[in-house]
Amino acid sequence: MDFFEIVRQRRSVRRFLDQEIPQDHLDQVLTAVQWSPSWANTQCWEVVVVKNAAVKTALAETVSPKNPATRAVEVAPVVFALCGKLKASGYYKGVAPTKFGDWFLFDLGIACQSLCLAAQAKGLGTVIVGMFDHDKAGTVLNIPSGVEVVALVPMGFSDQSPKAPKRRELSDFVHLDRF
Repeated sequence: MDFFEIVRQRRSVRRFLDQEIPQDHLDQVLTAVQWSPSWANTQCWEVVVVKNAAVKTALAETVSPKNPATRAVEVAPVVFALCGKLKASGYYKGVAPTKFGDWFLFDLGIACQSLCLAAQAKGLGTVIVGMFDHDKAGTVLNIPSGVEVVALVPMGFSDQSPKAPKRRELSDFVHLDRF
């Protein structure tokens, strides 16, 4: 599949078939994270792969009940908890030299996009979940100090075909030379 077709076809999928994901698919999706770029190659990500039903249920309980992805966290065959090591990305000799300080969210965003596009290329659906109690999720997953749960990403074979949302025209956000 063409890369641009993968980008255009990726959707937020919240309903999954009750079908196990082959290990080679899972490995390839995780390899996409492994090869994601990061600040000074810090690779500040940690990924918890959740397959256990009780753990998924506990994670779903950290998600806002009004979040349409709550059920996806519970029923998807796999849920990735994308975590970031603090004070690694964006730091030189313990000092953050940029206005934005810790870049772990930036690096995790890149890793998350790599994961979702790789999943799409393997015929798998994903949804990025960010509205949840991060501290409670960290407790459920036994996340150590100095690491934060950034996003939950349920993944599986899609049980739906969401339509593409309207996208802004290039001319609406591309600026030449100056804003």
